[in-house]
Amino acid sequence: MSKDFIDDGKLEEILAEAKPTEEKIEQIINKSLNKERLSLEETATLLQADKPEWIERIFKGAEELKNKVYGDRIVLFAPLYVGNKCINNCEYCGFKASNTEIDRCTLTIKELQEEVKAMEKKGQKRSILVYGESPDYDADFIAKTVEAVYDTREDKGEIRRVNINAAPLDVEGYKKLKEVGIGTYQIFQETYHHETYQKVHHSGPKKDFEWRVTGLDRAMEAGIDDVGIGVLFGLYDWKYEVMGLLEHTIHLEEKYNVGPHTISFPRLKEASNVSIDDKHFVNDQELKRIIAILRLAVPYTGLILTAREDAKLRREAIKLGVSQIDAGTKIEINGYADADDEQDINREQFMIGDSRSLDDVIYELLSDGYIPSFCTACYRLGRTGEHFMEFAIPGFIKRYCGPNALLTFKEYLEDYASKKTKEVGEKLIQEKLAEIEDEKTKEKIEAKLGEIEDEKRDLYF
Repeated sequence: MSKDFIDDGKLEEILAEAKPTEEKIEQIINKSLNKERLSLEETATLLQADKPEWIERIFKGAEELKNKVYGDRIVLFAPLYVGNKCINNCEYCGFKASNTEIDRCTLTIKELQEEVKAMEKKGQKRSILVYGESPDYDADFIAKTVEAVYDTREDKGEIRRVNINAAPLDVEGYKKLKEVGIGTYQIFQETYHHETYQKVHHSGPKKDFEWRVTGLDRAMEAGIDDVGIGVLFGLYDWKYEVMGLLEHTIHLEEKYNVGPHTISFPRLKEASNVSIDDKHFVNDQELKRIIAILRLAVPYTGLILTAREDAKLRREAIKLGVSQIDAGTKIEINGYADADDEQDINREQFMIGDSRSLDDVIYELLSDGYIPSFCTACYRLGRTGEHFMEFAIPGFIKRYCGPNALLTFKEYLEDYASKKTKEVGEKLIQEKLAEIEDEKTKEKIEAKLGEIEDEKRDLYF
């Protein structure tokens, strides 16, 4: 049985003892650029590096590392809220049990399928299903909804990867979800600081810190080797929370030989019937520091920046290390099937900052030279967990990710893109092909691109 592995005193002490110098910062960044995960002490040094010139050096190092490991790909997905019933009373959440103002709803399978069809009509290929914590949302229910999403097709559309954001389960529950082919199982600890955790979680199963922090251990024990972690920045000191995320990463690496596949870093946002102390508010500059330091600390972990943030900040932050974003996001129950674009705070968990369409987000990414990717090949071919690390650490993964990004993006251009997006997108694909030096590789990619033009779909390396 896994036990609570977060030691508040140790993390606070490491932070307090960190004394950055220009030489130390340079050594740490060079280690990261060599694609090695940083230690707690090294990360603490970066966190305490508050001089403007030090921050700028960290930003440049993160940008260089991001380009080295991930290239110019940005993976796209969209969340799908299945149900907002909840038995927890979390101070910061619009779904909390004590909130009588919010509209409670759980999608029927038919309603879920309508949501999926609406997403597919826009070109979505990857989704994360989100659930409140309720006895109604047990492993059997989640498995049933996952199967429904995979089984739903609209014309050429399909959701090829279903990730999960839900309450921690027991090992048997996770095994049921592995059987239906889920992707990443994501659990946010919200805060790794024990005293703060107890303060903001008033009642319900989520009040049990240990059960939650060991939730992904049980997923690993059940054979789910693709997991995601995160905290809600603004509940406690952001520097401590970064240390907590790294400690969780190290724990998973040491115990299971593979760390988290993704790290998320949402900030507190306005929500229905929520009022919370802004003592630990994280401003935009601090959020960018969080992203850059996490990128350097965990070179091979995907970083997710969601539509909680506005378009301007997301555009600025992507270059610092973000590898995944959601786009065309709706977080209301029945939000995709409902044509109303107006946000209703009593139908959402929080207010989002970027409500642009998928096509608008893609057009901006193209304008900035990024290749939007809907790729799911690694997960479907078993390149996950330790096997993924075998490919990723030497850098071999770029042999697959770049070409597969082009193929999935080509599908989007053929089936869903606006005229202006298609024009810019086709031009960028040709530019990326011209950059490939190996002629055999280029020929293979061009052949598959031609097959996509001939109506073939779901091609990958």
